[in-house]
Amino acid sequence: MRNTMLRLFTMSATLLVTATAFAQDGAAADPQSGLKALAAGLAIGIAAFGGGLGQGRTAAAALEGIARNPNAADKLFTPMILGLALIESLVIYALVIAFMIK
Repeated sequence: MRNTMLRLFTMSATLLVTATAFAQDGAAADPQSGLKALAAGLAIGIAAFGGGLGQGRTAAAALEGIARNPNAADKLFTPMILGLALIESLVIYALVIAFMIK
């Protein structure tokens, strides 16, 4: 119960603080600026979530393969690092697109 209350308080405090941090005076100049900010936030949020899931599954599969066959560690390490780099590049690409939307 205490843990749930702490999570609820943390989430509500975060929402209250960010509302004032994003308040700007020039919002009337572009009526769609709020939607653009929402689209950019969703784009990077979904990309980071998907990238995190992909990286976790990649690392888990590589570690499981190494655990089953320790002699294959050298053969698994390079493709794993290459896969992680490609996953991260897709997340960075989403960040660039989010900046272009904003």
